[in-house]
Amino acid sequence: MLDLLVVAPHPDDGELGCGGTLARAKAEGLTTGILDLTRGEMGSKGSAEERAREVVEASRILGLDFRGNLELPDGGLMDVPEQRLRLAEALRRLRPRIVFAPLEADRHPDHTAASRLAVAAVHLAGLRKAPLEGEPHRVERLFFYPGNHPFTPSFLVKISAFIDRWEQAVLAYKSQFAGEAVSETVGPKGVEARKALRRHFGNYLGVDYAEPFVSPLPVLYTPWSRA
Repeated sequence: MLDLLVVAPHPDDGELGCGGTLARAKAEGLTTGILDLTRGEMGSKGSAEERAREVVEASRILGLDFRGNLELPDGGLMDVPEQRLRLAEALRRLRPRIVFAPLEADRHPDHTAASRLAVAAVHLAGLRKAPLEGEPHRVERLFFYPGNHPFTPSFLVKISAFIDRWEQAVLAYKSQFAGEAVSETVGPKGVEARKALRRHFGNYLGVDYAEPFVSPLPVLYTPWSRA
């Protein structure tokens, strides 16, 4: 059973969106994992083979307890029954307590589809009569991490002590973030922008860096907590 599982449309999305939180959770004794939905074979930079090697290094840096890939088609993620069931079966196998998925509002169709797939799969995984292998499993909470569109966070996770590890894990994807930029997110400036986003939200808490998340339900907060 995993404490935290990040559902990522492509290799590197999990690190970009939640890498600091995963590093912090691991340091605090929780079990962590990333499930990539595709191999990223349609990316403008790098091959699927290159990205597979980068996945190994990024996972090592974050100390993940699990890394897997459903090998769904890159550029072909869709909220359809077959893909819903594939992801729901993975959730039953991994039995995560908390799932992080992409925020639906995004310019990339795969990110939007992954968000919808996660919502459906989390529901299906808990249904006893669903046509799935394995015992039903109910995820405690589903949170969303931002991508390429503006958003308003529901809560922030302080990652000041883990920002270097976040950056190292992201930069392990040399095929995506080194050399010539091909978009506002793929290239060196993409990493700079995501780091600045964490600095921006950290400023509101009086800390150096914080990762933002969206919750569809209220998040209980104890005002005197030091977390």
